[in-house]
Parts: sequence; structure tokens; C-alpha cells
Amino acid sequence: MAKKRKSRGRAKGGKGRSEYVSCTNCGSRIPVDKAIKATRRVSYVDPTLAKELRKSGTFIPRISVTKYYCVSCAVHAGIVRVRSREERKVVE
Repeated sequence: MAKKRKSRGRAKGGKGRSEYVSCTNCGSRIPVDKAIKATRRVSYVDPTLAKELRKSGTFIPRISVTKYYCVSCAVHAGIVRVRSREERKVVE
């Protein structure tokens, strides 16, 4: 069978088996090196209130929320896009 990507869509290298994580959207179990990781910084304070508090000099903590997506959910949600054959070969 033809191979679409050199890495088979994973960042494993020669490490052997990798651990699994659950997709945030659908709940399927996927290898952590194949999962698409999306990290967002979230504040629990309302934006208008945060603006006023910042103006008065208050520090407002924000936490990082990491979500793991399977490939199909990440494409459906628009987190990653389907790339052409030439763009897939470009290593970033």
C-alpha cells in the first residue's frame, strides 16, 4: 500500500510504543504523538471586569488549557487544514 507521509502521521521516530490520550471532541483514544495539541490561555474573569481591574493595576492570572484532538476532529473544527502533496513535504 502507498505511504502518504514519511512519518505515517506521527512524531514517534524509533521510540516504539507511545501512550494514549483521549480526543477532547469525540473521546476516541489516539497516540499522544499523533494527536493534535491545541493550547489556549484562559482567564476566568469576565473581559469587561478584567479591563477595569487591569486599569487599576491588578494582576489577573490566566491558565493554559491543553486539548488533544484526533485528526478527523481537528480537520472538522478547522484547527488544521488538508494540505496539498507539495505542502506536506515541507518540513516546518
